[in-house]
Amino acid sequence: MTGSSSSPILEVCVETIQQGILAENNLADRIEFCHRLDLGGITPDHDLIRTAVNTIKIPVKVMIRPRGGDFIYSDSEIDKMKSDIKYCKSTGVEEVVLGALNKNGEVDISLTQMLAKLAIPMKVTFHKAIDTVNNFMGSLKTLSTMENIDSILTSGTKENALAGKYYIKLASEEFSGLLNIIAAGSITNQNLKEIHSELNMKEYHGKKIVGD
Repeated sequence: MTGSSSSPILEVCVETIQQGILAENNLADRIEFCHRLDLGGITPDHDLIRTAVNTIKIPVKVMIRPRGGDFIYSDSEIDKMKSDIKYCKSTGVEEVVLGALNKNGEVDISLTQMLAKLAIPMKVTFHKAIDTVNNFMGSLKTLSTMENIDSILTSGTKENALAGKYYIKLASEEFSGLLNIIAAGSITNQNLKEIHSELNMKEYHGKKIVGD
């Protein structure tokens, strides 16, 4: 893509091995593997995770989320998240995607930190739960001090990346070197160039970011 010093990293969220292979063939840089994207993505079946890691050559991230809906989890749901993280670690997954909030609409610090530490040596992306917090920049500040939180996936609190461009750009500037901000939200191969000229981010995420 013209206009940037180097091409941005393109991350594609997929639900099937076939979609992952197609994305790889279409020159995606990385896959985020999920089940039920209609719910915003939940953890895929363990057999699928293993097959993805063994089949897809580009880096694979895996969603750690036991169900759709809010990001406040019960003890049994937390146990499932822990076992899914351990499974991903044992299978050679490079990075997991997770997030937890409390009833006050803030990042659940103790749970998020516990899960992020459990994930080591895998990297961790905090997902779009960040877009539903009460204090976006304050929550990013909290996450920036945590061990093993590498990246944030965000639409800048809005329904898509263009609508949320103010906060995406602000987050990228404020936390440069501390957090890797990945812009998301209705980014496709059709509008990527326009969005990149507006945002000039290093990384973008979308279901159709390298085409259908």
